[in-house]
Amino acid sequence: MSKPVAIVTGAGTGIGQAAAMMFADRGYDVIGVDLSDEALHWASARGIATVVGDVSEEPTSERMVAAALDTFGRLDTVVLNAGIARRSEWEADDVMETFDQIMAVNVRGVVAGIRHAAPAMAARGGGSIVATASTSGLRGDPQRFAYNASKAAVINICRAAALDWGHAGVRVNAMGPGPTMTPILQGGRVTPEHLDELRRNIPLQRLGRPEEQAEVIYFLGSPASSFVTGAVFMCDGGITANAGIFAPTSIPLSEVHH
Repeated sequence: MSKPVAIVTGAGTGIGQAAAMMFADRGYDVIGVDLSDEALHWASARGIATVVGDVSEEPTSERMVAAALDTFGRLDTVVLNAGIARRSEWEADDVMETFDQIMAVNVRGVVAGIRHAAPAMAARGGGSIVATASTSGLRGDPQRFAYNASKAAVINICRAAALDWGHAGVRVNAMGPGPTMTPILQGGRVTPEHLDELRRNIPLQRLGRPEEQAEVIYFLGSPASSFVTGAVFMCDGGITANAGIFAPTSIPLSEVHH
């Protein structure tokens, strides 16, 4: 009997890398997708196949689905995790260019992924699609309106797609990370003082780990969640449980998700 097959986009680092490794370690054949061979240099040592491409370009989604079917003969799970987070200041000269870039990757990439994965899954009787949204899809961050809009779109695209594909056994869910200890933080872009401030704004008083986010993704992508579709699972240490708890304006949550 062949192994189940998972595709993970944005697999080069952070949550995407943790998810790709988790699926591989738990018996899946995995295809990791990212922008470059360099980003995926670690994959072959873990037995993970790769596709290099930009998810904002629809042929990338077509190629990754084709790779799963051609290489492994099936497709069970797709994790649409690739995303970018940039400042979008209303009066900046390049604000419209920034808006278009964020929407192209974060929204168009998810739409293209569903568009190509869902029919392939439906042909085999079903499957699971998981898109990475964000706590920022449920609220606002200062000077990040484009990112906020993109992640809100991801949430409602998943809800709508769940209605469109449920009859074919294809489940579509979103998961929303809160602040997570990813390379953005480990690379020093946020000072220790700001990290302490951020932790104090999280009810659990700590940042998440990529592996914790991957556990939620794995649950949604696996048969363990077989009656779950159209849902939004937040993994945020409790931030969205209280509308009065917000990250400091100097550290928008969009900076610390991927």
